[in-house]
Formats: sequence, C-alpha cells, structure tokens
Amino acid sequence: MDLKFFKKSIPTLLVMAVFSVIMIYAIYSLLTPEKRLPVFNPSDVNPKLVDESIVHVRRNHKVADFKLINQNGDTITQADYENKIYVADFFFTRCMTICPVMTNNIGKLQEVFLNDDDVKFLSHSVTPVIDSVSVLKEYAIKKGVVDKKWNITTGPKAHIYELARKSYFAVLDEGDGGLQDFIHTENFVLVDKKQQIRGFYDGTDNEDIQRLIDDIKILQHNSSDK
Repeated sequence: MDLKFFKKSIPTLLVMAVFSVIMIYAIYSLLTPEKRLPVFNPSDVNPKLVDESIVHVRRNHKVADFKLINQNGDTITQADYENKIYVADFFFTRCMTICPVMTNNIGKLQEVFLNDDDVKFLSHSVTPVIDSVSVLKEYAIKKGVVDKKWNITTGPKAHIYELARKSYFAVLDEGDGGLQDFIHTENFVLVDKKQQIRGFYDGTDNEDIQRLIDDIKILQHNSSDK
C-alpha cells in the first residue's frame, strides 16, 4: 500500500472507529432498558400491612404530611424532605433487640451518603412520651447522628402510628395509636422525591442494607425519578 495513501486514510479510519463505538453504545443502550424500582400503592402491599380503610387504593399513594419534633427541638415537616430521597424507620431508644442494629445500619447508610444532598433519613419514635427531645438528643450524640442528614423524631403517638400504618405500611398489627397500642418493626421504607414508596427492607439484614444502597442509586440515576 502507498505510504502517502495510508497516511491520508488515518483520519478517516479514526472517524469510522469513533463512529462505530458510538453506534455500538447506542444500540446497547436501546437494548438494555433502564432498571426501574416499583411504586408501591396500598393494593400492592401485603394486606396485613395496610390499614383496611385504604387497602383498595391502587394508585397515587403518597406519604401524608407530617409534623414531628427532632433531636434538636426543631419542627420537622414534609418541607424538610422536599425533593429528597429518604429512608424512614420506627424505633425507640430503650429497645434492646432490633433497634440498636437498625440504628447502626442507618449510621452506615448515613456514612455512604454523607456528602450526597439528595439523600436523608427519618426515624420515628414509637414511644414518644418516653423519648423526649432531651432523650433523643443524647441518643443522637451517642449514635453519631449528623443533624443535616438524619432526623430522629418524637411527636403525638396517634400521628406517628397513623403514619406507620397508613403512609409507610411498616407494621403488621392493627391498632388505634392509643395507650395500649404498640408497634415494633424492623422495616426500612424507601421514599422518593415525589413522596412515593419505592421499597421495603429488613433494617437488621446486611444484604438488604446493600440492596437499599443500590436502590437509592437507581432512583438517583433514573431520569423519571429526578
């Protein structure tokens, strides 16, 4: 082959190579659909987890507005989680069984997403009369809670229990949020930027914690969930 002809052909060959790579990537992208997380409505969840008043609802379920008090005595509402992905759970500070494991695992999640403004955490005390602001503050310090990332909250018991049963579908047992009512659950609930539920996870299971990390990243990268 003539050397001059070969040298002249190099730019053309490079352009063709780049074009081929682009085409292969485009075809691969078209043939590999973006992984999506489901959106959970009451009818999609185990009926035992859903208050009977909403078990028939098939679409447009969102976490209800809430008004809680965090470890610093600040009022926390839906506005504090606007345009955020967050993980919700239910615990109490005197729990000696599953709660310490769950809290430690949220601590691990907090570390993974510490510098990610998209992601926050919301813990609800199921013994709000006992878990006062001062108790929550001591607990938060002990557990390494970063205030801007993670709110550990108290509030009216009936309100918290209604959220657990009618918004987050976090507990199996029925109840009215009264004095004799008590809930205890290991569930972590993933909520997207539209206040929709996107997943349930065992907060005591390391494999589920990794699945939760992966699912948060999926939500962040899906264009329709931004």
